[in-house]
Amino acid sequence: MEKLVAGIDLGGTKIQAVVLDRERVLGSARAATPQEGADSVMAAVVEAVKTALHNAETSGSALAAVGIGTPGTIDQRGGVANAPNLPGFEKPEPVPLAAGLSKRFGGIKVKVDNDVRVAVLGEWKRGAGRPFTDFLGVFVGTGVGGGLVLDGKIRHGLGAAGEIGHTTVKPGGRKCGCGRDGHLEAYAGRRMIEATARRWQGDGRKTKLFQIMKDKGRDRLTSGVIAKALDKHDAVAQELVDQAVWALGVALSNAQNLLDVEAIIVGGGLGDRLGKPFIDRVAEAAQPLLLVPERPPQFLPTQLGDLSGAVGAAVLAAP
Repeated sequence: MEKLVAGIDLGGTKIQAVVLDRERVLGSARAATPQEGADSVMAAVVEAVKTALHNAETSGSALAAVGIGTPGTIDQRGGVANAPNLPGFEKPEPVPLAAGLSKRFGGIKVKVDNDVRVAVLGEWKRGAGRPFTDFLGVFVGTGVGGGLVLDGKIRHGLGAAGEIGHTTVKPGGRKCGCGRDGHLEAYAGRRMIEATARRWQGDGRKTKLFQIMKDKGRDRLTSGVIAKALDKHDAVAQELVDQAVWALGVALSNAQNLLDVEAIIVGGGLGDRLGKPFIDRVAEAAQPLLLVPERPPQFLPTQLGDLSGAVGAAVLAAP
């Protein structure tokens, strides 16, 4: 029996699991992230992998390794700390995620890395990044994360390479969730888009965003809620997305002027949901700011969509 690899995209609200062979995704599963703490999260990861194996019509005996992409700080042993949105992993003391899961999986090797970095790895090896040796991956979701492939290698730097969400697009501008002013994430991250929409509504501006959110049974402004508001020509939603496009144009043009990569791949919840028209607008916003406008990078959507992180995690762990 061919040995398979499982990959998990671990987030504060969802766990996405996939099972891969050497060529394709054989099965997948998605579950809500428990809010009770680290042990509950690890138990839910195991169950998600079991469900993905069941959907792949195979058993756990075929599993050779497990990879996980997670937010937070990851140490050399696969411990995770400083992940404020991941229940049980918020503190500076690392939780031994790799060791804990390896034990639950009967001793199978478990590898852990940053969630955005493994999503970039997934797109590089199995998705839109396959033709390139130099590209920037930008994931526009709750926040804005990024990862770099340079000279055919994932770039780690001192540990924060690719963190484009915290580059400054407007000195003294809107406050970011990290507490600093004018970052890309303050304009393009879903969490900060929601905070700005609430502030504007409090100032008397009319918007359908929160009624749509209520009608959809959501407790936050998801990418789908934002897309629905755009379909209804909501002026607040349109202005917020316009600002996100502007901020991404500034940040990505600066990144391109520095790195001169072949491509910029845009994904994440908002990037995947709004798709190519949104990415084309970002490319148009970046174009006049490029040092060499006649030789722009290719601006591309992801190919793996919301499976980028889980597929990348499986690639990370593959023997």
